[in-house]
Amino acid sequence: MTGYLAAQGFTEELVAELDNVTAVHGRLVFTEGPPRPAAWAANVWLEPICLSISSIADAARKLRAIQRDWALYSFHFHRRAQLIAAQLPSVAVKPSAFPALPPSRNIGSWTLLDEQTVLASARCSSPWPNGEIVFIEDRDGPPSRAYLKLWELFSRLQVWPKVGERCVDLGASPGGWTWALQKLGVSVLAVDKAPLASRVASLAGVEFRSESAFGLRPESVDWLFSDVICYPPRLLGLVQRWLPVAKNMVCTIKFQGKTDPAVLREFAAIPGSHLVHLHHNRHELTWYRLAQR
Repeated sequence: MTGYLAAQGFTEELVAELDNVTAVHGRLVFTEGPPRPAAWAANVWLEPICLSISSIADAARKLRAIQRDWALYSFHFHRRAQLIAAQLPSVAVKPSAFPALPPSRNIGSWTLLDEQTVLASARCSSPWPNGEIVFIEDRDGPPSRAYLKLWELFSRLQVWPKVGERCVDLGASPGGWTWALQKLGVSVLAVDKAPLASRVASLAGVEFRSESAFGLRPESVDWLFSDVICYPPRLLGLVQRWLPVAKNMVCTIKFQGKTDPAVLREFAAIPGSHLVHLHHNRHELTWYRLAQR
């Protein structure tokens, strides 16, 4: 069995994405078989087991016997779960400065199925509790909070553009992604019909073109970024045009209304690509394809 913790608010999308669903506990979805890619999962429970418990103390003792650090996912019996958690070492992760480093210790996940049963997984796909990364935010520099999506992806991958590389940011206005990229010491071509915030447009290494992201002729770049608002099939066409010339690509697939699983399969079929729902995503997924680094 494998457990998949859905991103907040997207359990229905996760269930639709998975096969052989056997149980759903709040946002926690279980399937038969080994782990498989699941874009709508914030975290995957790789080794789930059930523990019979006789008391709060017994639950804490049995979890500590497996390993030290555990993160609670609570979907019911909240008071009892919190009392158990209080007897375990704290794993609260404070907001991190970018780039965030993964926790140094392995953190498992657990929940209460009922008053006498703990469901736990010592190994999970995400090193962060419940797959959630929180940053010390910059309240002054960026014109929007969109930059947090890039900070999160770069921290998860421990990969980001390097000094001297050239980036194109499509749909850049008001400039959250351009701001984040410029801070890495790269040159950025920001493209949008709407203007950048003046404090971003004036940054060294930023070039702005007032035109449609879809009208820009693809050119050889180290990184292509797109947070443009458009229907997913149109974004897929844009991605396909840039694939031959962009070494690395990061795009936000935004859904207006229902999720489109068919177009997601087309994105996933692109060689070397990945689909993830970041903690800072809304009703959208982040698609990326990286060159070997």
